[in-house]
Amino acid sequence: MIEARRVKSILGGSAGNLVEWYDWYAYAAFTLYFAPHFFPKGDQTTQLLNTAAVFAVGFLMRPIGGWLMGIYGDRHGRKAGLTLSVTLMCAGSMIIALTPGYETIGVAAPTLLVIARLMQGLSVGGEYGASATYLSEMAGKNHRGFFSSFQYVTLISGQLVALIVLLVLQNVMSEAALDSWGWRIPFAIGGVLAVVVFWLRRGLAETESFARKEKAKSSFGALITQHPREAALVMLLTAGGTLAFYAYSIYLQKFLVNTSGFDRATASQINAAALFAFMLIQPLGGALSDRIGRKPLMVGFGVLGVALTYPIFVTLERTRDPMVAFALMLGALVIVTGYTSINAVVKAEMFPAHIRTLGVALPYAVANAIFGGTAEYVALQFKGWGWERGFYWYVTAMIGVSLLTYLRMRDTRKHSQILED
Repeated sequence: MIEARRVKSILGGSAGNLVEWYDWYAYAAFTLYFAPHFFPKGDQTTQLLNTAAVFAVGFLMRPIGGWLMGIYGDRHGRKAGLTLSVTLMCAGSMIIALTPGYETIGVAAPTLLVIARLMQGLSVGGEYGASATYLSEMAGKNHRGFFSSFQYVTLISGQLVALIVLLVLQNVMSEAALDSWGWRIPFAIGGVLAVVVFWLRRGLAETESFARKEKAKSSFGALITQHPREAALVMLLTAGGTLAFYAYSIYLQKFLVNTSGFDRATASQINAAALFAFMLIQPLGGALSDRIGRKPLMVGFGVLGVALTYPIFVTLERTRDPMVAFALMLGALVIVTGYTSINAVVKAEMFPAHIRTLGVALPYAVANAIFGGTAEYVALQFKGWGWERGFYWYVTAMIGVSLLTYLRMRDTRKHSQILED
């Protein structure tokens, strides 16, 4: 009975997480189509830079979301935090779906786009901490890595569903219609699905860890003064992992068009196929960590990421074969699985229950804003400067920083702060 309740709660939390991340990634998937509508006419790289900057602005709200909703989730429950985050995501998606273009309302168009992304950034900032904590606490001790890996399964699924919607629209609509108004459809879908998730999350069970937590209150001051080492570890282990993930997935879709020379439809197909395989191997990574520990997987990602990131990007520059591009992208994503499949549980296992959501959410969101959210912008800026390969070295260096962190930290499977089974 207990196991059935756990599985039901994990599936329920994961389904909501999928919709949240679909809404977030729909922006990235359809950037090539809506960029000309929100900004003045210019060359493609300039318009992509503008939309990438707005993408990064959304990430700047994630630390604030992690801070405010992390405290909210620690004080009022993981379920309450999950419900609040999806409400904000719904509002942001509907604003993007309904906002007229730059030629109609001028500067108000990019302004509303920024407002929508700020709301979504606030939402995702709280969503990550709440969902990572909820899934880690709901899972039993012996399968915590496996079940918490579904946090990234649903994150990737959201990105994949956004790409599938893109592929479907590319096949059922003309290019002109998709460029003109069809790009609004995925944001409208996301807004409607977020309403469904709101009601789904209201029926979730609360975790035992929250029910038994200490009476001490969660706050920014408490996190910094009582858990400074753990907060710093979360930031450092996240830096290389999140940058690699966004470089290998979100940015690569644009890279295949803007550098490799593939058409938009082919690049989307390559991206979708690689992400689907990537999604399937996340539970394998989580289950492996339950047997051998979390640390070996993270060290493996660090070593392979440092060694192979530059060669993978350089090879992708000159490939014109979709199968070769797919193999290279999938290889990069397999490498980063050593981080993505277990990063949620590693962070949750570092903190006691009364401050766990904040401890997971805020340092992660800060690192994500600095390194993940700016990945596309930095990559395109290097390209604009005429030194695109500088970005490859940047990714390699940050993975190296995280690798040093992995080598020095304790294995959280053996030293977990999640005491309930």
